[in-house]
Amino acid sequence: MNNRTPLMAGNWKMNLDHLEANHLVQGLAMALSDAGHDYSKCEVLVIPPFTDIRSVQTVVEADNLDIKYGAQDVSIHDNGAYTGEISTDMLTKLGCSYVVMGHSERREYHGESDELVGAKARKVLDAGMTPILCCGEALEIRKAGTHVDFVLGQIRAALAGWSAEDVAKIVIAYEPIWAIGTGETATAEDAQEVCGAIRAALREDFGDATADSTRILYGGSAKPANIKELMAQADIDGALVGGASLKADSFAEMARFYA
Repeated sequence: MNNRTPLMAGNWKMNLDHLEANHLVQGLAMALSDAGHDYSKCEVLVIPPFTDIRSVQTVVEADNLDIKYGAQDVSIHDNGAYTGEISTDMLTKLGCSYVVMGHSERREYHGESDELVGAKARKVLDAGMTPILCCGEALEIRKAGTHVDFVLGQIRAALAGWSAEDVAKIVIAYEPIWAIGTGETATAEDAQEVCGAIRAALREDFGDATADSTRILYGGSAKPANIKELMAQADIDGALVGGASLKADSFAEMARFYA
């Protein structure tokens, strides 16, 4: 048994306006409360679009909820002439505790490199928030059998020059691109293969303490039907959930995988 607190993170992507966000967070809080959820057994995080964060903050603070919230991306710049960008300072002022970077959709549609992803993670960590560093392979890489090396290459490039102490403070999310939003899911064994390799690489590069404390999530069509099997794997500490996090009941059920 490890001492890593499981994390169920709901990435809403470009879904829900601020009114719908309020409704979902209230519904999620109610579903968790009704089920007697123990937050020490699984941390619950919602990751809404930027336009929803202030509304989510208001609900969480007004009702003193234990639900955490964060952002889907961040700028490497502090301020200035960067139209459309959002800084870490803006996010910390809104009470965000986590920020996602390097999601496959950002890498694909916005050309984000491993080095940029690492710079964003560093920026987030320095601002006192927790980076959720995403990695994952496309179908052709999986079919070629080079998926483990590819994913480890992404992580090592992003974390080049980092200290063991800082790496221990981040969350890594493994998302095979071919399983995101497709209904296709890596088997629990597929997910464990890569998550286990990630932890082994952390152990090799940064030592036992870092490897044993860093949380590794699985993402890619994670849902209530497969969450228990995924969470039973030795090196999977939670999930980065897409579609299933847009429904309060299904996401609450996933957070209570331990019940």
